[in-house]
Amino acid sequence: MITKDDLRFYREPHRVLEKGEDYMYLLPHPALRDWISNYTVTFPGSDMISNHYTVIPHGCATLVCSCDETGMSSRLFGPATAACSVGEQANQAEMLFIIEFQPAGLYAFTAVPQKELSDRAFSPSDLSFGLDKRIIENIEKARSAYEMIRDIDSLLLTNIKASLSPELHFSVQNIIQNMGSLSVKELSDTVYYSQRHLNRIFSRCIGMNAKTFSRLVRINSAIHLLQNPQNSITNACNLSGYYDLPHCIHDFKSVCGISPQEYRREMSDFYSEIAKF
Repeated sequence: MITKDDLRFYREPHRVLEKGEDYMYLLPHPALRDWISNYTVTFPGSDMISNHYTVIPHGCATLVCSCDETGMSSRLFGPATAACSVGEQANQAEMLFIIEFQPAGLYAFTAVPQKELSDRAFSPSDLSFGLDKRIIENIEKARSAYEMIRDIDSLLLTNIKASLSPELHFSVQNIIQNMGSLSVKELSDTVYYSQRHLNRIFSRCIGMNAKTFSRLVRINSAIHLLQNPQNSITNACNLSGYYDLPHCIHDFKSVCGISPQEYRREMSDFYSEIAKF
């Protein structure tokens, strides 16, 4: 198994989104990018993150493979619509390998209706998702970060079970490009589906209806803007498509559990996606 020193020698710098002494975010193989947003490899130290570290929901599933003194284990988190505190658990691990899926990405590898998994955590074996065991095998035998990522890419490339309809793919991209500001009627009209049928597809493949997913995209857009200290909170809300500050604050609190002001004060305690939106 690799150590954090191996991160320095990773051989494909064009895939690296961000890297530090003890962590690396990187893109998957190009042929996987419709399904997987990014991989994270990290070696948590005692002071790396706060025990209050919280993941902002982005409507997508996550697979976490962790190594601690008892060995390696995995946990599958269904599409998230609510913030989730992970700091205390992460700090107990010696090493973490994380796969962040794209919207509907987990559906491609399981063909399991995602509404059944939304906001829930599972042992992957509960879903007959055997890939986690083979991913762990690759992590344990890898002699370099390059070898580990190469083998996991290859494993995932040969295990895609389902495809997305062009209409769903177009609708998701339309939501992202418009920062969640389109109504469900506008979305359904562009793909010539009824609103009910479009929501049924979203629930099956993404795990939530189109309106809920749009709200998560809009909140994540606001979060990216709030990370720029030159943007006022009012400006960040306006640029995210909100017509007034109270509406933005209400949505922000309902999704993240805190106000935009509190988020900005405690920004280091939160993780938001880095490659999806």
